[in-house]
Amino acid sequence: MKIEIYDPAMCCSSGMCGPSIDPVLVKMNEAVLALKKQGIEVTRFNLAQQPKEFMANKTVADLLHKNGKKALPVTIINGEVFKTGEYPLYEDLCNILGIEPLKKKPLTVIS
Repeated sequence: MKIEIYDPAMCCSSGMCGPSIDPVLVKMNEAVLALKKQGIEVTRFNLAQQPKEFMANKTVADLLHKNGKKALPVTIINGEVFKTGEYPLYEDLCNILGIEPLKKKPLTVIS
């Protein structure tokens, strides 16, 4: 099982840097850590740092062409678009993947 997340342009790979950290990004980072701990392959792409990856994925490129940056973030599960325009909840990802959510998520480390 594979999840790809195409993030909007952020200052770093997780968006968890700078003076004020968006709580939505904290939750998404926690979800990614938990999913990886559960053996799910999760890859994130940042528009600011990896624009070629966005154009290399025809589905993502088409979404950006049609809807602009408001289509981001795009979450793709096993090659199929799962959600656009906002991050999915950890529980929703677990549900679609058919796995149990962890009761205790890994701690988020902010560097």
